[in-house]
Amino acid sequence: MVKAHQPGESVFKSILPEDIDWKPFAAFPPTVRLAVIVGQPSEPGPYVIRVKVPAGVKLMPHKHPEDRIYTVMSGVFYIGLGERFDGDGVTAYPPGSVIVLPGNTWHFHWAKSGEYVTQVTAIGPLGLEYLDAHDDPREQHQQSTGSNTAFDPVTHRTIPAADRKMGR
Repeated sequence: MVKAHQPGESVFKSILPEDIDWKPFAAFPPTVRLAVIVGQPSEPGPYVIRVKVPAGVKLMPHKHPEDRIYTVMSGVFYIGLGERFDGDGVTAYPPGSVIVLPGNTWHFHWAKSGEYVTQVTAIGPLGLEYLDAHDDPREQHQQSTGSNTAFDPVTHRTIPAADRKMGR
């Protein structure tokens, strides 16, 4: 019996750094970029994404329903665990580090010493829920536009308020 391939994995392909398509992501601060490398994060199944965070940016306490494996590609990745941002409680991980983050673990990130890029491997769909709605850029978009929806440039979909809690 031949095993079926995962979506996007049925033929050999390579992704060179210059081919990576960095885009804003509705659930991240406006200067943060996300690139889909393999798979479709909004769908069930495996995916690989990269996240580029510029110097000084903080991602406030949030959680993901899916288990995640982070690989630090460049820069230093600072991550802390818990429901309150604590700059003194972050741990620094240099390039090449691998971090396993179980689903539904409250955590936060900080580009404390400069820009970093992480690669995230997980089984979708991707979800992201901020502890405090005021930290969620999707909520800020709703307040500034009066709209009850947000546009996700990664999936090219409009995101109803009910789905934004999960990062869809």
